[in-house]
Amino acid sequence: MLFSGANASRNEASYILFGAPFDFSTTFIPGTRFGPNQLRKFSAHFEDYDPRTKTHFSELLVHDFGDVIPESSHLPTYLDYLGGFITEAVNDNLTPLLIGGEHTVNLAAIRALQPDTYVCLDAHLDLRDSYQDNSWSHATSTLNALEVVDHAIILGARSGCEEEWDRAIESDVTIIPPEEVSSWEPNLTGSVYFSIDIDAADSSFVPGTGTPEPFGLTTQEMLHVVRLVSPHASGFDIVEVNDRDSGQTAILGAKLLREFVHSHQHSLL
Repeated sequence: MLFSGANASRNEASYILFGAPFDFSTTFIPGTRFGPNQLRKFSAHFEDYDPRTKTHFSELLVHDFGDVIPESSHLPTYLDYLGGFITEAVNDNLTPLLIGGEHTVNLAAIRALQPDTYVCLDAHLDLRDSYQDNSWSHATSTLNALEVVDHAIILGARSGCEEEWDRAIESDVTIIPPEEVSSWEPNLTGSVYFSIDIDAADSSFVPGTGTPEPFGLTTQEMLHVVRLVSPHASGFDIVEVNDRDSGQTAILGAKLLREFVHSHQHSLL
């Protein structure tokens, strides 16, 4: 099953979509390994035409590579394996789109792209050194990204331990709380990687995620951020979608991915 409209061949593509069904450190509700399939499945009913940008998704040259299947639960090995495919795509001047899978998988794309800034929609700070004795837990994803990037901007964050909030006041991290997201005006310089952990949305919108949090963002606020950030981004991911609902979480994630492509391509015209 392909993501709807992602029907370009590899040779003609401008964007390449990788599924990353890795699900080994989810700490509450597992199932993110089914996220890529969910996102593809529930994209099938979308209209192809976007009236805001006046573009058809099927004409924006997106190639669906399929899933990069993990052969073990050893994340560093999987990141190297996945990163090889992404690096090859980046060397061919393709914009990578990653669908998870848990949040840890995007480190493969961040390493391949070497961006200056990491922009993330996320309910959680993910600044732990380790969680449950696992330094590769999805609760460490922002801290791991900071090994590559100079600055992380986390929009919608509202959950983290005391040590994470202490780490977040350092100069290489900017937190935009949920109540300030709608008025946020980005000042992005250099290269940018853009990540969406679907749990940034209020839990009432996204029951199909592993660690839902109330008091979060509306779907319209998330759409607003995608339109602001996408023109600056060299890569993108949607992560932490699972199969524990009737599809509403995957529908939101798939729509946001399409919006990234429409907005990113529109900025190039």
